[in-house]
Formats: sequence, C-alpha cells, structure tokens
Amino acid sequence: SASQSLSPSSPSTSPFPFPLRLCGGPLSSGWLLGCAADLVIQLSSTLKSKPDVFSFGTVFTDHMLTIEWSATEGWQAPLIKPFGNLSLDPACSSLHYGIQLFEGMKAYRGDDNRLRLFRPMLNMNRMANSSKRACLPAFDQSELLECIRRLVEIDEEWVPHSNSASLYIRPTFISTEPSLGVKKPSSALLYVILSQAGSYFNNEAEALSLWADPKYTRAWKGGTGDCKMGGNYGCALFAQYEAVDYGCQQVLWLYGEDHQITEAGTMNIFLHWINEDGGDGRWGCIIFKVTERYLTMGQLCSALKQQQVKEMFGSGTACMICPIGHIIYQGENLHIPCQDKNSQLTSQIAKELTDIQYGRTPSDWTFLV
Repeated sequence: SASQSLSPSSPSTSPFPFPLRLCGGPLSSGWLLGCAADLVIQLSSTLKSKPDVFSFGTVFTDHMLTIEWSATEGWQAPLIKPFGNLSLDPACSSLHYGIQLFEGMKAYRGDDNRLRLFRPMLNMNRMANSSKRACLPAFDQSELLECIRRLVEIDEEWVPHSNSASLYIRPTFISTEPSLGVKKPSSALLYVILSQAGSYFNNEAEALSLWADPKYTRAWKGGTGDCKMGGNYGCALFAQYEAVDYGCQQVLWLYGEDHQITEAGTMNIFLHWINEDGGDGRWGCIIFKVTERYLTMGQLCSALKQQQVKEMFGSGTACMICPIGHIIYQGENLHIPCQDKNSQLTSQIAKELTDIQYGRTPSDWTFLV
C-alpha cells in the first residue's frame, strides 16, 4: 500500500460553490470533522475485477473512507484505505440499540465522461440532522463532502459508462460505544463505501404494484421518519414480505385513522390529478409547480372513480422515478393510469432529472468530481 496526503484545493479549482474550511477552529456545535487537508490515502495493492452484471448494493469498489471520533480526542484524520471489514466490540451500542444512520447519494458519468454528484449538500444536511437526533457528534458537512469527492475520484473507474447505471455512495455513521448502557456514545465511526448501481427493481420499465394496509405504520408524528436511520428500514421488512404474499412489489404506507398516504416502500409519493377545485394539480415537492398536502386513501379512491387521476409515481435516490400501476386496498385492486397519453408527466420528470444528472442539461444541482 502507498500513503499520501491530499493537497488542499484552492478556491478557484474547488467544484463546490462554498468555501472548504480545510483547517480551522472548532464548529459552533462543538466538534470539527477531521480536516480534509489531513486526509491520509492508503491505496490498495490489488484491484478487483469489475463485473458486467450486478445487483444493487452487492458489488463494492476498491476503497473506503473511515473517520473515527471520540469524546476525549474529537475527530481523527480521515483515512481512505482498501475496502475491508470493520472490527467492532460485541457490546457496541449501534448493534444493540440502533444508534446509527446512513445516507444515499450517487455519482454519474456524463456523456462528456465527467463525473457528477447530484445535490450532495442536501444529503449532508439530512445526515447532520439525523446525527443530531441519534446523539452522534456534529461534523463539518463541507469537509466530509470533500473527503467523499476524493474517494469517488480515486475509484472513478468504478463509475459505469452507462446512461442507466451509476455509482451509489453510502455514507454511514455508527456508535462504537463498547457498553450495554443506553446512553449518548463516547465514540463513533463515520465511514463511506461505494457500490455500482443499476436498476433497483428487476424491471423498472413496468409500473409498480403496491399493497396498502393501515395495520402497519412506518413513520409517525414525533418519530424518526425524517431521519435516515436503519431502524426505519428494518422494521418495514415484515410488511414488505406480506405485500409480496399479496402479489405486490412494495408497501403503500398509511398513517392515522383516515389512512393518510405517506410513502411507497422507501420512496416519496407523487400524484398528478384533477384536484377538488377542478385544477390540474401535482402533489409533492419537485421541480414543477406543485402542492404538498395530506392525501387520504378515501380521497384517492374517490378521484379514481371520477377519473380525476392522471398518474402516480414514487421517487428516491436508489430507485429514481417509478410509475405506479396498481394498489391493493381493502380487497380492491385499484388501477392507476400510467401508460396512456394522459400519463406523460412521470417519464417527462425522469428524463429531465437524468439529463441533469448525466450532464446533458447544465444545472447548479450537479457538482463535478
């Protein structure tokens, strides 16, 4: 293995529209992520072969980023090293009490062969919010993003030469507190791994089928649904497999006595419909003019009967944009329009986003690696 130090990026060459505080005083929140200028790189002496076919999240790159923290010493120097196993104490509180969180983002190889990240600071912001809720230490978001950029740059050959694939980036933050006491961690590990990513579902060209049953709730008021924590996903597996038993691919999660629609699987939900006022409404929060609001299954069923629904789709980092074709609810199979001349918004949004991600459309939503 070879070791080297990362040279600080000058403001004129930085790909990010904010200053990188490579070395400085402590954050107002109390702790500073190890300076990106102190990044240590240990390159792998043996590189892996890159498969032509892969399933989501199963093939990992040659290197990973690790940054350790302790209450007594603060953040240590970031380290990029060969991909390998972690060593954890059996009493580690992240294993026992779920004191951990993660993020999901992607790097895309554009038609110009340049690598781009898609709105990475939003991921850093959410990760910081999740960290606060998990009682894990604060970190400098721009410093972490610079370390991630360097990791992607080192493993750039793993970014697929494809318009339908990308490199998935998984920042992860766990408590390494070696104690069975339920308390705020005194030690933690922040690490980042990279994985080649193709289609999340077996056939993304087909519309998804959803199973909606109010007996299971994934997120609730006062909970951690706004944070990206592993517990939000593990607790959903039982309902997911029950959905499969009903012939559906995902769960349409409902909340409350009025069966409010919240999300599909791990995706945000968007509905294109003629609303109660007779207007062409788009429910959600995306680049088009939209309205974010509560929507119940009763309202959706009524709109379907009156032929007011034009289309419905889910969106997420891993699965991108997925049209929804069927919902099983209270013994009924509800058909959602998704492949006729009136349901073109889903494909339009998918094209607009991928054009930005792959550099075909200039946008300040992307940052060059």
